[in-house]
Amino acid sequence: MSNEYGPHAAAQIRIDAGDAQGALELWRHSLGHGGINSLPLPDRVVDGVRSLGPRLVRIFIQEFFNIYPERGRFDFSRLDPYMRALARTGAKVMAAITIKPKPLYPTVDQRVWRPNDVGQWQQVIAELARRYSVEQRIVTHWEIANEPDIGEDGGCPYLIRDGEEYGQYYSMTIDPILRAFPQAKVGGPAMAVMHDEPLLGFLKYCRRTGVRLDFVTWHLYHSDPGRHAFLVEVADILCRELLGRRPEFFVTEWNRRLGGSTEDAAFDSRRAAAVAAAILDMRRTRLDGSFYYHIWDQTCFPADFEPFFSPRGVANMVRHWNETPHRLGLFGVNGEVRPQYFVYWMLAQVGDEHLAASCDDRDVRVLAGRSGSNVCALVVNYSLDERADRTAAVHFSKLVAGPKRVTVYRIDSQRRWSDDSLALHPVERRDTCARDELLCEVLLPADSVALVRLSDTDAGK
Repeated sequence: MSNEYGPHAAAQIRIDAGDAQGALELWRHSLGHGGINSLPLPDRVVDGVRSLGPRLVRIFIQEFFNIYPERGRFDFSRLDPYMRALARTGAKVMAAITIKPKPLYPTVDQRVWRPNDVGQWQQVIAELARRYSVEQRIVTHWEIANEPDIGEDGGCPYLIRDGEEYGQYYSMTIDPILRAFPQAKVGGPAMAVMHDEPLLGFLKYCRRTGVRLDFVTWHLYHSDPGRHAFLVEVADILCRELLGRRPEFFVTEWNRRLGGSTEDAAFDSRRAAAVAAAILDMRRTRLDGSFYYHIWDQTCFPADFEPFFSPRGVANMVRHWNETPHRLGLFGVNGEVRPQYFVYWMLAQVGDEHLAASCDDRDVRVLAGRSGSNVCALVVNYSLDERADRTAAVHFSKLVAGPKRVTVYRIDSQRRWSDDSLALHPVERRDTCARDELLCEVLLPADSVALVRLSDTDAGK
C-alpha cells in the first residue's frame, strides 16, 4: 500500500433502501472467552462488551476453577465472580464443560474420559447446572468438552477421538443438566477440525440412540473468509447424511490464522478486515451463531494447569499465551482496545432490517441495513491476494427525500479511536440533501473497514 493515497480503483456499490430483505440478526455473531486463567473480566472490559449488546457469549468452565476439590464438597469461590462478571455484560452464556475433578480423575491422562464414579460425576454436573442455569440464570447453552479431537493441544483435558466414546461421555454429561434445567440447550463437540472424528461417529451415535442434540459446534482459525462460510455447508451435508436432520450450528471459536505475536501485529487493521470479511461471508450461510475468540487477552499461570495437564500440555499453554502470545483479544492484557472491537461496534450500528446491496468488486464486501430512519452500509476491503487501495462509490437509491447527515467511520492503520471512551472517531461528518438517490464516495485503503451512515436531519425546516 502506498504512503500517499493516489489514483486507485473505484468499487461501485449499490444499496436499495426500498428493498427490505428481512431481519439482519447481527447479534448472532458474538464473542467468546476463557480457557487461560480464572480471572474475571475487569470492569473496563465488562463495560466495553456490554456496550456492544451481545445476547450470548461462549466460555470455558475449566478445571482450574477447582469446583469439586474433594468428594462431597463443592467450592465455587473462584467460578462465581468469573460468571458474575460475564453476566454483567448483559449476555447469557454458552458454557463448555472442560472440568476433570481430581477425586473423579486421579490420573493425569488426556485419554481418560470416563470418571471413576459416573454417579458422582453426574452429581457434580447437576450442581453446576443448578447453580448457573437455575439459581443464577446465566447459562442457557451447555457445550460438552472442547476440541476433544486434539485434547490438551486445544486447551482441554479430554482427548476423545472415537465417536462412540464421545457419545457416551456426552450422554452421561447432558443427562444431569437436563434433569436440573430441562430448558437448557445441549450440544458439542467443539471440534478443532470439523469434518473428522469424533464428530462423524458421534452424529451416527445420536441417530442410533436418539440422544438429544440441540446444536453442533466447531472451530476455525483461517484467514480465508470463504473457508468460514464453506464449513457451514459441510456441516449441513454431514448432519443431514449422518444424523438425518439439521440441528443448530455454532462456530464456538474462530479467528484469522494464528500467528504474529508482536504487539504491533495486534493493531494491524488487516486483522480487523479479515474478521469483518469472515462475518459477512458467514452471515450469508444458515449459521445460527459465531463466537469470535476472544474478548480479553490473558496470561497463563502454569500452576493452574499442572494438576490436570501433562508437562507437555502445560508447556504448550505457556508457549501460546505467555511466550509467543497470539494477541487475539478485543482488549489487550492491560485493557487496551484493539481494532476488532470496532468491527463489532460497527455491526451493532448497521441496523435491524437487511437491505439489498451489491458491489462490482469481488474484494470489496458490503452489508446494508436500516434502523428507523438510519440507512447504513458496512464495507470491507480485504483480499487474500491483492492488497490495494480503493474508493467506494456508494449509490443509495429509494431514499426518503430530504436533508441527510452523512457520517463515515473507518478502521484503518490510523487508530481513529479514543482508548479511554472506546469511541470510534468519524473520518467524515457532513450535512447534505438527497432526493430519492444519493452518491457518497468513501476512501477504502487496503485492509480497512468502513461504516457509512445516512440519517435524517432537521436542516432546512
